[in-house]
Amino acid sequence: MALLNFKKDNGPVPGRLSPEVESFLAGFSIEVMPRTAEKVADFRAILPAGTRVYIAHIEGTPIEDMVATAKRLNADGFPVMPHFPARIINNAATLADWIARYQGEANVDQALLLAGGVDQPHGDFHSSMQLLETGAFDKAGFKHLHVAGHPEGNKDIDPNGGSQNVEDALRWKQDFSTRTDAHMAIATQFAFEAAPVIAWADALKEAGIDLPIHIGIAGPAKLQTMIKFAIACGVGPSLRVLQRRAKDVTKLLMPFEPTDVISDLAAHKAAHPDFNIAQVHFFPLGGIKTNAHWAIQNGGSSAVPVSA
Repeated sequence: MALLNFKKDNGPVPGRLSPEVESFLAGFSIEVMPRTAEKVADFRAILPAGTRVYIAHIEGTPIEDMVATAKRLNADGFPVMPHFPARIINNAATLADWIARYQGEANVDQALLLAGGVDQPHGDFHSSMQLLETGAFDKAGFKHLHVAGHPEGNKDIDPNGGSQNVEDALRWKQDFSTRTDAHMAIATQFAFEAAPVIAWADALKEAGIDLPIHIGIAGPAKLQTMIKFAIACGVGPSLRVLQRRAKDVTKLLMPFEPTDVISDLAAHKAAHPDFNIAQVHFFPLGGIKTNAHWAIQNGGSSAVPVSA
């Protein structure tokens, strides 16, 4: 795809895709883990001010490391959204302890609630709905609660295929957002084609689920790295985009960039302003600095006020 070069006021800016992409990337968020965050000397040097940073909680990561990462990012001026994976939280007391630590030490008031990537629960919880039902986040005054979305389905939730169980869960969460003060949004797994994402988002809206969607996008990475993560994360049919490219051995070591999927989604959003994808959430599979540079080069800017 040829790059179009634009500048807001005084002519072209080399490397930018289009004004639609610039608008679509405004207020993008990005995900880190404590061990990857440690490799970044200064987030302020690579991320726009006010960028929301999710902190992924992988099984085995001590809560102390999670909170320390949140504290550092918050002190640098970045809104922090840590993961709360239900299946690795033993009980209500552990949940309350985590919330208290994040609040007391890192001034956190938002969270991504998800089932988590383990097969067997460690304790009392197995779903994000159970975490919501405790009322712990409401009691603590958390302002924003995000939940997981799966544009290409989730075999853990719908083992026989389809999306009925996933849709039922999202419908429950939609109702929860209506009957509470929670500002909620759906943060999704990444995909590599726009068409299935658009169809999924439109189907949710038709089903009465109108929570804003923060679409997951895999940041630039070597093709082999991208394929490895895509398979591990259960990416569905859009994996074929990578598989087609992998047939060209000359491209195996070249970075795969999200140019096409971002451009197509941005164009759709520009043509359909009521499209329910509100923001972009990056998974920096090829490194945080590389991802941030790509986003900024293509017009990604500082955070913009949103409802969730």
